Amino acid sequence: MKLKGQKALITGGSTGIGKGIAEAYAAEGANLVINYLNNDKEAAVLKEALEKEHGVTVEIKEADVTDETQVEELVNFTIERLGRIDILVNSAGILTQYPFTEMPISAWDKMVAINLRGPFLMIHYTLPHMIENKFGRIINIASQLAQIGGKELAHYAASKAGVIGMTKSLAREVGVHGITVNCVAPGPIETEMISHLDPEWKKMKESELAIPRFGKVEEVAPSAVFLASQPDGNLFTGQTIGPNSGDVML
Repeated sequence: MKLKGQKALITGGSTGIGKGIAEAYAAEGANLVINYLNNDKEAAVLKEALEKEHGVTVEIKEADVTDETQVEELVNFTIERLGRIDILVNSAGILTQYPFTEMPISAWDKMVAINLRGPFLMIHYTLPHMIENKFGRIINIASQLAQIGGKELAHYAASKAGVIGMTKSLAREVGVHGITVNCVAPGPIETEMISHLDPEWKKMKESELAIPRFGKVEEVAPSAVFLASQPDGNLFTGQTIGPNSGDVML
């Protein structure tokens, strides 16, 4: 098992891509703290299923990643329950759609708060612990729209572009401490997050893809396993891996 004995904290880990990563990590032997917000039942069901199927330790903790106090409590909870944090996956995020001139300022602020401030706060409180341990794997979930933009998604693309920029900069700072920092930037993935988007937009987007379909969660999670694994991911830092159906080609 690629992650046997590793200790991981996953934000937004009870739904969507975060849930897929939690499932993949548990299958590879990692012990987990799964962060969630407002879905206690789903988180509890996931905890029970992963512990029963894989024999790993799974803790769940509700926290709003935009709230500094709650983030600090989440990190402290994880260290207390698991003993350390080897891997931090920042997967909590939102997606809304507005023409730019019709976008409420509140929608912009909420997007940036969750998608960019959230990862910043999580890293801010986790990083000193990783530096002390001289080891860490930080994996931020971005989006291919950060690289190419998206019609009526300027706030989303901007927040995810900020995540990629933060990832590159931080990777240059912390490599000396045995810590890698990378992004996974999926293309459109069939999750609840995109279910409310304009059907015509989704049809148009699908037609643009080199592999002409939206991806599945289980096709994204292996990228997060790879980046966290040793020796597989050891030399990757500041990178953006793109399971995106060919929407971005680098």
